[in-house]
This record gives sequence, C-alpha cells and structure tokens, in this order.
Amino acid sequence: MVEFEGGAAALFAAVGLATLAAALLPRVLGRAPVSMPMVFLAAGMLVFTVLPGLPDPSPLEHEAVTLHLTEICVLVSLMGAGLALNRPISRHMWSSTWRLLAITMPLSMLAVGVLGWAVLGLGAASAILLAAALAPTDPVLATEVQVSEPVADPDAADDEARFALTSEAGLNDGLAFPFTYAAIAVSLSGPALGDWFGRWALVDVGWRLVVGVVAGVVVGWLLGKLFFSTVSERLRLTEEAEGFVALAATFLAYGAAELAEGYGFVAVFVCACTIRQQEREHGYHRVMHKFVEQIERLLTVAVVVLLGGAIARGLLAGVGWREVAVALVVLLVVRPLAGWIGLTPGKTGPRERAVIAFFGVRGVGSLFYVAYALGHGDFPGAERLWSIVGLVVVASIVVHGVAATPVMHALDAHRRRLAWTPDATDATVATTPV
Repeated sequence: MVEFEGGAAALFAAVGLATLAAALLPRVLGRAPVSMPMVFLAAGMLVFTVLPGLPDPSPLEHEAVTLHLTEICVLVSLMGAGLALNRPISRHMWSSTWRLLAITMPLSMLAVGVLGWAVLGLGAASAILLAAALAPTDPVLATEVQVSEPVADPDAADDEARFALTSEAGLNDGLAFPFTYAAIAVSLSGPALGDWFGRWALVDVGWRLVVGVVAGVVVGWLLGKLFFSTVSERLRLTEEAEGFVALAATFLAYGAAELAEGYGFVAVFVCACTIRQQEREHGYHRVMHKFVEQIERLLTVAVVVLLGGAIARGLLAGVGWREVAVALVVLLVVRPLAGWIGLTPGKTGPRERAVIAFFGVRGVGSLFYVAYALGHGDFPGAERLWSIVGLVVVASIVVHGVAATPVMHALDAHRRRLAWTPDATDATVATTPV
C-alpha cells in the first residue's frame, strides 16, 4: 500500500508539473525557435528513459487508449480551430482552403502512397493507409502558424497564411477518413476494385461526408440560436462565461454525426464554423475558444509525452535509411511542392505561398488514423506502420517547431513594411499579400 501511495503521489506531482508547464511554456518560450510540443516530446523521452519502471506506452499494446486519446485531442482542436476563424465562409474568401483541399491534398496522398509502395515496399492496403494517415495537416501541433483567437472587430481579418493553414487543418482531418476506409476495405477484400469500390464511393465518400456536414450545420445552428438568444440572456449563460459548453457543442456534433454513420470530425469543425457565423461580434466566441484552447493544450501534453515515451521504449527501433529518407521527402519535398502547385495561381503572394506550402504539420490526426485503421482492418507489419508514421510526426514536430516562430515573425514584419501608411489598420496589414 505504501509503495502504491508513493507511486500515486509521484504521478500526481508529475501531472501537476506538466499542467503548470503547459500554462507557462507558451509565454516563457516567446519568440524562441522552440515549440511546446518539442519540449514535451523531449521530456517524454527523458522520463521514460530514466524511469524504466514506468509502463510501456507503446500504441500497439494500448490500442484503445491511443485511439480514444488522440480522437478526443483532435475533436477539441477542431472546435478551437473553427471558433478561431474570423472570415465568413465563401468561395472567394476561402479560395486558398479549397485549393489546398482539392489539389494539394490529393497530390500529397498520391505521392506518399507511391513512396510507401515503391520505396518502403508496403502492400497496397498499407500504402493507402500511409497516404491517408499522412494526408491531414494538424490543428493540434501547429498553433504557432495558425489563427490565434476570434476577435469581435468585424473589420479585422486573418492573414492569408494563418487562415489557410487553420482552415485546411480543420477540414482535411475529416476528409482523410474516406481514404482510411479505402485502406481498410483493401486490407479485408483485396485490391480488386469490384470488391469494395462501389460501397466505398456511395457510403464512405458520399453518405458519410454529407451527413457530417449536415450534422455540423444543424447542431451549430441550433446551439448558436441558444447561445445568442433571449433564453441565454435570461440564464446569463454568456455573461457567466461558461466556456465549457464548447465541449458540449463538440461532443453533440460528433455524436450526432457518428450515430447517423457520418464523419464526426467534419461535423465538429462545421459546427464550430456555424456557431462562429452567428453574432460574429459577440465576445462569447472568445470565451469558448479560450476554454477549448486550454483543454487542447492539456491533451496535447499527454499525447506528445506518451509519444516521446513510446520512442524511448523502441517505437522507432525498426527505422532504417529508407524510412528516414521517405519522412524527409514527405515533409521537405512532397508537401511544399504540392502546396505550391495547389496555390498557384491564387491570391497569395510568393512568401505566403511558400509558408503555407511548407508548414504542412503532421501530428495527432495521423496517429489517430493509424490506430483506427489497425483496429478495423488486417494490416501486416503494424509495427512498421507505427514506426514510419511516428517518425514523420516527430520530424514534423522538430522541423516545423524550429522554423515556425522565426518564419512567421519574418512574414509578419515584411507584411507590415509593405502595408505601412500613415492610416494603415490591422486589417490592411493582414490582407496585404506578400
């Protein structure tokens, strides 16, 4: 009993330190070329190395925990991303987003699938899964290059780089699901199209996407009417700053979509955007976003520390030069090139285009899709799939974490110089293409 109590005390102390660090690090790091995920990844590796008595956090041994922890982390981050976006949804104002989803994402998936098959020697199902898992950019680990928070000023605008990266990450986390289902179908039925393609196109692409969008719009519209109504005023809901109702919106949208066999990730982001469109100047958006951001930060700490621990316990033990080469090509060649192609021509300037193309952060969403597919399909060599995806995520945390702060500050400084006039406003600066 004494030993257990001592271990429990150490666990509580560690959780307390991690929570305090999650609150302080963003302020302490400031403009340093070090991101919070980098710090916690290193901390996880260190702790699980020097304390061999800790349980092995291998995702293969704890499939259910890995699946649901990453799932909740992505869900919360999608709500935060949707609430943070200040632009109304339209074809023109979201043009960079549509280009990234319609051109960059398919090109990236095709390239990753070919690399998995031709260079890594993966089978058809595993190559498709690798492409699907590495398709979504991440709203969890990319806070340094994304929109920070909702603002009440209707004239304020998100700069193109941050807006494109945030909105892309919010949508492509859900759009990767049909291809994950394709990988599962191939793993169970074989690569012959006649065995799985018809149902996949009708159900996994058509039905699930439509249901996800509809569920998100309906739940978001209903909750928006509740939040900004006379009922809310009588209950003093917004006055009391009850930000945790953002979690209610998250889980309601997700549960409604999933019950109808739709994509819950799509529903959550669409729900957040729908709520944001109503009473755009209301300060309650910021209250909800702030609460969601704090929860997201805690979940991110847990996921990244456990990822570091898994690496310390051998997650990347089977990695060779081929895997390293593929990881670097995915991050430094495939995404930047596909991003540049997708955004050309467009309303982005060359510097913005380069930043958006480069910062295709891979993270928690990739981990979720691998965990989900391995639990529903038949993929040989699960250890290798985990090591490849884990390597790409770690490389993304390091490469993008080092580059994010100085690159974004340089982009902002250049935009301010170009937009400077005696009567320049924040909106003028933000919308100046660079």
